[in-house]
Amino acid sequence: MYLELPKKLKGLQGMAHQMAVEMLRPVSRKYDLAEHDYPKELDMVAAMLDGMNAGEKDGGVGASQSSQAKDKDAGTRNGANMAAVVGIQEFCWGDVGLLLTLPRQGLGNAAIGAVSNEEQSKRFKGKWAAMAITEPGTGSDSANIRTTAKKDGDYYVLNGEKIFVTAGARADIVVVWATLDKDAGRAAIKSFAVERGTPGMEVTRLEHKLGIKASDTAVINFTDCRVHKDNLLGNPEIDVKKGFGGVMQTFDNTRPLVAAMAVGVTKAALDRTRELLQDHVNCNYSKTIHNVTAIEAELYRMEAEWEAARLLTLKAAWMADNGRPNSMEASVAKAKAGRTCNTVTLRCVELCSSLGYGETELLEKWSRDSKILDIFEGTQQIQQLIVARRLLNKSSAELK
Repeated sequence: MYLELPKKLKGLQGMAHQMAVEMLRPVSRKYDLAEHDYPKELDMVAAMLDGMNAGEKDGGVGASQSSQAKDKDAGTRNGANMAAVVGIQEFCWGDVGLLLTLPRQGLGNAAIGAVSNEEQSKRFKGKWAAMAITEPGTGSDSANIRTTAKKDGDYYVLNGEKIFVTAGARADIVVVWATLDKDAGRAAIKSFAVERGTPGMEVTRLEHKLGIKASDTAVINFTDCRVHKDNLLGNPEIDVKKGFGGVMQTFDNTRPLVAAMAVGVTKAALDRTRELLQDHVNCNYSKTIHNVTAIEAELYRMEAEWEAARLLTLKAAWMADNGRPNSMEASVAKAKAGRTCNTVTLRCVELCSSLGYGETELLEKWSRDSKILDIFEGTQQIQQLIVARRLLNKSSAELK
């Protein structure tokens, strides 16, 4: 197995890292303290990314998994999913909150790439898309959607409330999950691209959060919000046998991206911890873990956990690029990376003592940012449940 990045992706990695060093890290603390202020510095970063993505089919942070599957003659390839994962790792080494509010790079863009048709991909290309799934009282079960979409001629009328919508107040489009028929269960859940300014769509609140403060997290109400039928993403038919696999395919694209965010934050914490402890710890990889100091051994173990999370994330992205079903692998990567990030960042704060706890160091911030990476796009418990269903060949009704 060849586990090194190809030359093309190493170049992308280098450019993304340079942007993180020069454009994200310098304003990281500024926007952590100024919650809800829009980071104007990101406009330049977004413009540079637009230039880099000019030749990509869908743009944004995710590629269409189905489109990759259709290209039978492409062979083994590293496509837009892999490129996104590599770039996101480096950006989140700089600042994950700023990455989450980069114009035209939202998780909704990956959702559009996953299930949109060719006409929609072209029409929404270059737009900034957020994703609205979570609702009050629904917990982590995405199938328990209560926002409704009723057909009315050439339009769907949306009613409901969405919470914790990342970039919900700033994005051009919000990808909204809604049900066409509550009695039809999961099969009736569809996603709709609702453009900002659509009558009946209102941002009612911005949340104050533990971490990722540079990113706006919105509550959005939909009251008789009319959305044209051409903005329904994927198949409009209710197929009970297929369930809501179409919209769930979104997660197969976005969960590796969230895992990549966690990998980047974890790397940032490990790098900074080694810098702060360099006068006291001399890492010597030629010795066995039983013949080094306790702190060295702890660093080695954390580095091993980070490497495992990184490789699992690359595998899930590679499978998406090559049209291979990756639902389980996406969940494995997200669960491993999210848990590793939370554990490692908190441990790094502890190892660095007062330095890690104060606002003079970004370690404190990273430990707060890390928690959301273990929660959104499906909690740790949900990911483990998905993996268990796949391994045991059980349906959601059989294994809850």
